Amino acid sequence: MTTTLPAQAEGDVFLRISAHLVERADIASALAAVAGEIGEVIPFTHADLCLNDRPGWLASYEVGIRTRWSRARTRVDASPIRDLITGKCDYMLCHDAMQDPRQTYEGACSEPIFNHRLRSRVHVLMKVMGQPIGTLNISHSTAGLYDADTVTRAQHIADVLSPYFHALHTAEQAQRAAQVGEEAQAREEGLRRGALELTQTLEQERQRIGMDLHDQTLADLTRLLREVEGETPPGREELSRRISQSIDDLRRIIDTAVPTLLELFGFAHAVRVHLERAVGGQPIEVEVTDATDGAPDRLEATERTALFRIAQEAINNAARHSGARRIEVRIEPLAPSGLSMTVRDDGDGLPAALHRQSGLAHIRTRARLISAGLDISSDHGCALRVTLEGRP
Repeated sequence: MTTTLPAQAEGDVFLRISAHLVERADIASALAAVAGEIGEVIPFTHADLCLNDRPGWLASYEVGIRTRWSRARTRVDASPIRDLITGKCDYMLCHDAMQDPRQTYEGACSEPIFNHRLRSRVHVLMKVMGQPIGTLNISHSTAGLYDADTVTRAQHIADVLSPYFHALHTAEQAQRAAQVGEEAQAREEGLRRGALELTQTLEQERQRIGMDLHDQTLADLTRLLREVEGETPPGREELSRRISQSIDDLRRIIDTAVPTLLELFGFAHAVRVHLERAVGGQPIEVEVTDATDGAPDRLEATERTALFRIAQEAINNAARHSGARRIEVRIEPLAPSGLSMTVRDDGDGLPAALHRQSGLAHIRTRARLISAGLDISSDHGCALRVTLEGRP
C-alpha cells in the first residue's frame, strides 16, 4: 500500500505543481517539471497523460519510462484505457495489469505493460468544465501497490493538471493546424509557379520546334525544290538521298517532341535509346538498369511522360556539359511502395553555366507538378534522384 501524505503536505505539493506549470509552454517539459511532485503523492515507475487528439485518437506524454505510447498516436479502441475514455467506468484500478483483461485484450496496444512490467496501474479522468479531455495514468512495477485511496489522490492530481494541460494541448493543436495550413498554401503556390514555368517552357519548346522546322527541314526542302525546278535538277540517287535526309531530320524533331519510343517499347528502352543518342560518338560508357520489373510503365501517362522528360534533361546535361566518362540510369523500387530513378555521372559536377541551371529548373518544375521528391548532389560527379512514393 502507498503511504498517505498529511493533508497540509499534499496541499503544498499541489501548490508547487501549479507554480511549475505556470512557467512551462509545452506539454512534455511541463509534465517533466511536475514529475517529482507527483511521485511524492503517488510513487510510480511510469506516468503519462493521454489527451484526446483528433476524433478516435489519443496523444500520450510520458515520464519515468519512454515507450511506444508517446512515439505515435494511439487509437482509442486499441488503448488500455479504452473503458475509461469511452465512459464505461469512472476510473480504473489494476492490481496486476499484466493479467488484467481490460488492459491486455486482443488488439490492445499493451506491449509497454509487458516490456516494462507495469503491474500496479491507476487511471483517472482529466476534465475541463465537466468534459473529459483525457486521462492521467500512473503505473508501478510492484503488483498490488495501489488502492482506493490512490485513486482519490490521483484524481486530485488530475484536477490540478487538467486546465493547464488542456490549454497547452489546445495551443499545440492550433500551432499544428497553422503549420499544415501554411504548408498547404506553400504547396499550392509552388504548383501555381510550376504550372506557369511549365507553360513558359512549353511555349519555348513550341518556338524551338518551329525554328527547327523552318531553319532546317523547310529550308532543305525549299532548296531542293528550287534545284528540281532548275535547269540541271539533281539525279535520282541524289534526290533520294536528300529526301531521306530531310525525313530523318523531321523524324528527329518529332521524336524530340513526342516520346514515341516510350509508348511503343516502354520506359527503360526509351531512356536507353535517348542516352545512346545523347552520347553520340563520344567515348562515354552508358548503362540503364530497371530493377522494378517495369514499374514506370505502370504509372499514369502524365507521370510517366514527366519522369521521362526529367531523364532526358538530366542525360542531356550529363552528356553535353559534364565531361563525364560514364553515365548511369538506375530505376529501383522504393519501400513500402513507389520507385526512384537516379541519373548519375562521373563528370565535373554542377557548374554555374546558365544552360545547365536552366535545365535543372525545368527538372524541378516537372518533379513538383507530379509531387515527386527530387535530390541533386554534386560530389565526384552529379547524381540526380527522383522519388515517387505510393505508386504501383
